[in-house]
Amino acid sequence: MSTQAFQHDVAAAKGYLLRYARQQLRNEAWADDVVAETMLAALEKPDSFHGKSSLKTWLVGILKYKIIDCLRAHSREASASFTVDDETNIEGFLAARDAEAARESEPLDCPDIVLQSSQFLALVDVCLKKMPDTMGRVFVLREWMEYSTEEICAELSITPSNAWVLLHRARLRLREHLQQTWFENDVAIAA
Repeated sequence: MSTQAFQHDVAAAKGYLLRYARQQLRNEAWADDVVAETMLAALEKPDSFHGKSSLKTWLVGILKYKIIDCLRAHSREASASFTVDDETNIEGFLAARDAEAARESEPLDCPDIVLQSSQFLALVDVCLKKMPDTMGRVFVLREWMEYSTEEICAELSITPSNAWVLLHRARLRLREHLQQTWFENDVAIAA
């Protein structure tokens, strides 16, 4: 494939990549940034594309890593403003979260507000960091990056049954952590 044809095909995939990034990130600016970074990475190293998959599949592979980097970066930003770790007083975190929610016009219990809340994502990130590395990676690859079980197994060199056990345990830990730190305190605040 000629360089000009490669550049044209990469540019033609921009709309598809934007739709994918917007669906994953639910933030227009972040989606635009990760797509631009993806296209730049592809155009800077066209020799990395060996044609073993379609160009679109290859670009989505790059995009997935850019999305993970974006989520990590924004999670760190949220953590910098509300540092939450093993030593942090969770009540202080919840008070800051409630103060921010009070400034918003929509109620705190609206699912879209909760899911898009940077503090909520920071809390999820804390829980993921407390998990064993492989368990956390399986969860992120499956739930955030939408990898198939086969892709996860190939990426992490584990069996499908091990992947499902790790995913199940990760979901249980995340649910337990969020119930203790997020939802129980919402009930107590609402009461």
